[in-house]
Amino acid sequence: MEKTLTTLCLTLTLFFVSISNSESANFQKGLTAAFNGDYETAMREWKPLAEQGNADAQYNLGFMYDKGRGVPQDYKTAVKWYKLSAEQGDADAQTNLGFIYEKGLSVPQDYKVAVKWYRLSAEQGNADAQYNLGLMYGTGLGVTQDNIYAHMWWSIAELSGNKNASENRTIVAKKMSSSQIETAQKLARECVSKKYKGC
Repeated sequence: MEKTLTTLCLTLTLFFVSISNSESANFQKGLTAAFNGDYETAMREWKPLAEQGNADAQYNLGFMYDKGRGVPQDYKTAVKWYKLSAEQGDADAQTNLGFIYEKGLSVPQDYKVAVKWYRLSAEQGNADAQYNLGLMYGTGLGVTQDNIYAHMWWSIAELSGNKNASENRTIVAKKMSSSQIETAQKLARECVSKKYKGC
């Protein structure tokens, strides 16, 4: 009985590894095709994976529909795929979903929902989401307008690699007192030390 159970466990393990390897190969095939502009092949490789719950494939389908790559641009379908990927924690999908809600592209414009998705992505270190949170705080969209938090998020976004954040931080700093700037810098350091959680 023990030998049968061991054989069954080994067989199941090999089955799942082969599925995983097969999924990985199909995903890579889609990635190579998309890189070469062959979006038809990319769609053919990614769609089954996306339907099976692969977050990366879901994100890529969302991106294809968002940007109209190989398919007619369709924000509604992009939202469907982005949301599936974002709910699994994909930071890029969360950022793009935030942008779609911020702009109201095929969904009711909802700044609070946009902030929610940006924040989830920013907590994973996504520089674009961190930058966008700075914009939301700077303009008071979906959150209470707050130059300190705008400055903080733009400082963090710059550290994470966003090249536009420094300019915005400089602009908002001109509207702030030196003690407000010090507070923003302190909050940015604390946020980075907490790995962006609870900022």
